[in-house]
Amino acid sequence: MNTSPDFTPLARAVLAMPMAQTLGLVFKHISPGEVELEMPVLDSFCFRPGQLQATAVFAAADFAAVAAAGTLLAPGWINATVDATLKLVAPAQGVLLRARGRVVSAGKLLTICAADVYAVNAAGDEALCATLLGSARNLQPSA
Repeated sequence: MNTSPDFTPLARAVLAMPMAQTLGLVFKHISPGEVELEMPVLDSFCFRPGQLQATAVFAAADFAAVAAAGTLLAPGWINATVDATLKLVAPAQGVLLRARGRVVSAGKLLTICAADVYAVNAAGDEALCATLLGSARNLQPSA
């Protein structure tokens, strides 16, 4: 018997967002409290050839962290970013970004979450380029 949660609805809801579609986000892994997603490095998001602007890096990190927080919500609940801080530690250069989100502390109304973002080159080698710490507001479904 498979007792693992089905995160298909969460993935569909996130990937249905226009920004997620624009960024080309793809989930690679989802489990309770953890998410891994990838985003292609597109010229339209670069400020120099092959190097992503910080806004795109932030978006990937935010989606990964808050989606990880979403994996721990009760059925029907949703969440939204309250705040986040991104620290850029290296240039985001490569063919894609890989963002690994995780829950730091889950509460009923507020979840603290984090993400590490890696620039991935054509050979598949990862280099840490950013880290994010954020919080997500957990919203109860309306009656």
